Amino acid sequence: MVKNLQIRLSLEEEAQPGQLKHRAAKYLGLPESAFALKIIRKSIDARKPQIVFNYKLAAYIGEAIPAQDPSFDYKDVSRSHPIHIVGFGPAGMWAALRCLELGFKPVVFERGKDVRERRRDLRAINQEHLVNEDSNYCFGEGGAGTYSDGKLYTRSLKRGDVKRIFHSLVHHGATEEILIDAHPHIGTNKLPKIVKNIRETILNHGGEVHFNTKLTDITTQGNKLKSITLNNDREIEVKRLILATGHSARDIFYLLEKKKIALKAKSFAMGVRVEHPQHIIDSIQYHCSGKRNELLPAAAYSLVQQVKGRGVYSFCMCPGGFIVPAATAPGEVVVNGMSPSKRNNQFANSGIVVEIDVERDIRKYEPFGNLKGLEFQKDLERLAFTSGGRTQMAPSQRLTDFVEGRISTALNPTSYQPGLKSAPLHSLLPKLIGSRLRKGFEEFGKKMKGYYTAEANIVGVESRTSSPVTIPRDEKLEHPEVEGLFPCGEGGGYAGGIVSAAMDGERCAEAAIMGLGG
Repeated sequence: MVKNLQIRLSLEEEAQPGQLKHRAAKYLGLPESAFALKIIRKSIDARKPQIVFNYKLAAYIGEAIPAQDPSFDYKDVSRSHPIHIVGFGPAGMWAALRCLELGFKPVVFERGKDVRERRRDLRAINQEHLVNEDSNYCFGEGGAGTYSDGKLYTRSLKRGDVKRIFHSLVHHGATEEILIDAHPHIGTNKLPKIVKNIRETILNHGGEVHFNTKLTDITTQGNKLKSITLNNDREIEVKRLILATGHSARDIFYLLEKKKIALKAKSFAMGVRVEHPQHIIDSIQYHCSGKRNELLPAAAYSLVQQVKGRGVYSFCMCPGGFIVPAATAPGEVVVNGMSPSKRNNQFANSGIVVEIDVERDIRKYEPFGNLKGLEFQKDLERLAFTSGGRTQMAPSQRLTDFVEGRISTALNPTSYQPGLKSAPLHSLLPKLIGSRLRKGFEEFGKKMKGYYTAEANIVGVESRTSSPVTIPRDEKLEHPEVEGLFPCGEGGGYAGGIVSAAMDGERCAEAAIMGLGG
């Protein structure tokens, strides 16, 4: 017999070993030896000074807890029909894994390097300010997700089986904590190993993964996909191509535009990254002074405010994390955030971005047509590069100076390794972004007392929140003009994080396989 129950523990009770089982026994009216307890969901309610741990539980009375790791039936596909996949981020990885389950051979092409080799290029951008256009924080094995906070929370619950993705991650090395945490994450220190394990699963079952292999051309015949060219010198015939290249692969958008394969500009968001000492966010969220209780994780936040008809909101909040240089080409500065699994760094950072209505807000970019949002992105990133000193140093300002329109004579300590350079971001950012950010920060300070502080820096620019371009697809997930082409994940405009991209990869694999023989 299985009985579901919910139990709330105070911070003091949470610190007592066995308290959860004791409370469950009292609730059930049974001795603790009469049942086994499984945690289904765990969350923390810190809205009031009396912090509460919420548990959703299943009590197995007189029976054992069943195994929760589903089996994944990965088949030997070494002699099976190939499905070609470009991009080995979350969308491409889970498209490949789904191919294995369905008995088709994934053949993956990734422009960047494997996770081990990729680290050298990350070191170069951090320490030497050198950007490798094919190997960086966005490109390489695992995509941008490999070097991120590894946040797994998603609202895209209708796009696929979220639990399947979580169990797949556990199968490949993630801890089972992600199955129960209300806002699960993995951490940038653990993601590379998981990504490597996924690659090994693909190779061990007969799939292929080719690194340093860049898509440089697409050939169609009539309305059908005919072939692709790799590294400008190798052409191969393809019948099904899953295009999972990510939102920063601008060369792909330019290629599709050149080949007259339909694209569409879409709205997106841009802004800055704000960095506070973590203890400030802890004190606000946990109603404490000094060091937070050791049972509590580094505090996070989520903020949103309407300003002049546009949303201003936090994005990719990284408690106990780092700001990293996410440029994909020389001559630009882009910032992003990541956290280790323990979220134990002394800083908290988050993107704070403004919605950009692509039809109304950037009309001077209309001559660029479908790529107008992309060109607007690029201009802002070049501005950040110039104002940061023409290296990977990022332009920065104290939060209060930014809002009040003053140049910062000194900046706060930062986690951003290439370094910060004081710059008047309040006047450099386009008015449609800067004025809304300034008002947004003031309003955030009212919602979180202590958030608006001179101890925080803002760092520019946060420009890769999502793709400014959609690659259209029909109800079969296929491009409406090119049979056999399946736009996928964030690069196509169909996902917004690790889990949603993974689910979209699975769906695209299923769609690409439909109608093919095994």
